[in-house]
Amino acid sequence: MAGLNENTPIPVEIKLHQVSRVMEITFDDGLKAELSFEFLRVYSPSAEVRGHGPGQETLQTGKREVEISTLEAIGHYAVRPSFSDGHDSGIYSWDYLYGLARDHEALWVQYLERLEKAGASRDSPFGGLRPTPARSCGHG
Repeated sequence: MAGLNENTPIPVEIKLHQVSRVMEITFDDGLKAELSFEFLRVYSPSAEVRGHGPGQETLQTGKREVEISTLEAIGHYAVRPSFSDGHDSGIYSWDYLYGLARDHEALWVQYLERLEKAGASRDSPFGGLRPTPARSCGHG
């Protein structure tokens, strides 16, 4: 999904809606999609999120309120959003964005299922759990 295929439709319009936190994208084949900033963040193509191979993905939690602060064009083939949580290493090729738009519903369901299975939350990085406080070793 992340390659560069000359047959992949390309975006003819990309709009960021800051209040609703949605990227509205229209491709030259007529496909239109509204992708939440949260969806784009949790499906970032970066190695930080996807890992370096199957099974190395890192489940992204607590991203419901994430925003896109800037969207940078990368040549004529991709964009790189900067997210409000500091993440800015994902380069979204037209191929990758098209796949996200085309498969949005199924990918969103998969994400929600993974969150539930992990006992994690879209709202808290700890899924409602809090880190265990550090314990003293008894030496003062």
